[in-house]
Amino acid sequence: MQRCRWAGQDPLMCAYHDHEWGTPLHDDRALFEFLCLEGAQAGLSWRTVLAKRERYREVFHGFAIDRVAAMSDAELDALMLDPGIIRNRLKITSARDNARAAQAVIAEHGSLDAWLWSFVDGTPIRNAWRSPAQVPATTAHSDRMSKTLKKRGFRFVGSTICYAFMQATGMVDDHTVDCFRHGVR
Repeated sequence: MQRCRWAGQDPLMCAYHDHEWGTPLHDDRALFEFLCLEGAQAGLSWRTVLAKRERYREVFHGFAIDRVAAMSDAELDALMLDPGIIRNRLKITSARDNARAAQAVIAEHGSLDAWLWSFVDGTPIRNAWRSPAQVPATTAHSDRMSKTLKKRGFRFVGSTICYAFMQATGMVDDHTVDCFRHGVR
């Protein structure tokens, strides 16, 4: 079975590639989780974050937006001592800031899902890359998403992070044409 080269032979990465990456996601909690985890990845490998995902789910209350928004400074400070997550104060506190920004979006637009998917007009962008070198790090869509999220108070949402988020949540299908998942929903 041929898959995107970035998955390599690592079982964790292969499972993520085969069952999650690029699959359209329409659940507010899960979208919020990916937004936080993609931000945590900044400057690191996705493999590092993926290996710590279960602990992130534990310490951030399953990424329940309201619970993360209500986390105290003391709770966030305590996470600096937890080796199960990436111990970067700005990345840790951004989860609460992003939850609060997400609450505002939900109050205004009804769901995080509808609002985030509006950046691709509600329909996945299907690309037909022949090689990984063709896959961009950013696009006009991710630039617009990044700019808008920043204006709304979200943090760790640069254009590269937004594009990775869009790929992960199926807003963009960047499976290369030789991958068995290309064009599969």
